[in-house]
Amino acid sequence: MEWSSVIKNPYLKDLPFKIELDKWGKILMSPASNSHGNLQYKVAKRLDQGKKGKGEIINECSIQTRQGVKVADIAWASDDFISRHGFETPYSEAPEICVEVVSPSNAQGELLEKIELYLAKGAREVWLVQDDGSTRYYSYGGELPGSREIES
Repeated sequence: MEWSSVIKNPYLKDLPFKIELDKWGKILMSPASNSHGNLQYKVAKRLDQGKKGKGEIINECSIQTRQGVKVADIAWASDDFISRHGFETPYSEAPEICVEVVSPSNAQGELLEKIELYLAKGAREVWLVQDDGSTRYYSYGGELPGSREIES
């Protein structure tokens, strides 16, 4: 299945799930709670403030990876990124910061794979945010003590 078919499918439009495609084009769904959505908002607000309103915040940002279409809960894309890619769906390159808000349904291996996939597609940082708001930051060099992209 192609991503354009997924986003145009009327049966999939209003599901309370995050949808991704695996490398074989099969649909993967992850349920999200209201607290998950609230935490997404708080992280997006933090990103926007840290970047001083420059660039774009993208919720549910779809990115084509070698393992299918993955959807970062939140992404920050610079003005330069947006001028090159606009809002193509899915992105062929990852925005500079990709964030996963960890859900109980996320397996550790899945999260580690997403970090690697986003970095391989050009992200400079990948953030993993726990439900208590604590955040771990990753770059190609491995785990970071804090974000190099924004001031805390």
